[in-house]
Amino acid sequence: MAETSLVAFRGWPSEALEFYEGLTADNSKTYWTAHLSVYETQVREPMAQLLADLEPEFGPGKIFRPYRDVRFSKDKSPYKTHLGAWLEAGGYIQLSADGLAAGSGMYQMAPDQLDRYRRAVADERTGQELTAVIEAIERARIQVQGHGSLKTVPRGYPKDHPRLALLRHKGLVTWKEWTPAAWLGTAAAGRRIVDFLRTSRPLRQWLDDTVGPSTAQR
Repeated sequence: MAETSLVAFRGWPSEALEFYEGLTADNSKTYWTAHLSVYETQVREPMAQLLADLEPEFGPGKIFRPYRDVRFSKDKSPYKTHLGAWLEAGGYIQLSADGLAAGSGMYQMAPDQLDRYRRAVADERTGQELTAVIEAIERARIQVQGHGSLKTVPRGYPKDHPRLALLRHKGLVTWKEWTPAAWLGTAAAGRRIVDFLRTSRPLRQWLDDTVGPSTAQR
């Protein structure tokens, strides 16, 4: 596997956070149009540079569109107040006025994935493997958290199962947030993302091996 080398990425300048502070206060087309060049050069371009540097180890990346889907939302503000990007080999990166954040795993499993996940959690061998993976990641001060968790045990599983908390999840991810600091404007921001993704890799690998992609027809 290729080793990640940060060649192009040199962090996000303070103008990137100021852009999102302003957008949070004035989420309008007028603000967006007036500050579009800041978004393109100080926000989006550094993310594109980071994804290019990460690609040899973590696969191609994709930057999400800045526009919100407001069709079914009461909130009609047109723009996202963060920049998000996705990595093909697993991983999510987010920049906002609150700082930098990263995640990895499976946020929302399809029904067939969820069935395989629960079977793997309940299995003594793979279930204990998952517990060990989570403990190692949490020792590195990275959160492992469930998504869409049930309030009770899933149907068909004992209420006293030793991994009951894991069985209740419909998604499982690692997550870490960093508040703004001087390092965010340097290549150190990229190195923190690399360290996070490498530390998170065992969970992603466990999910890939035991759950895999959805095979249900869409």
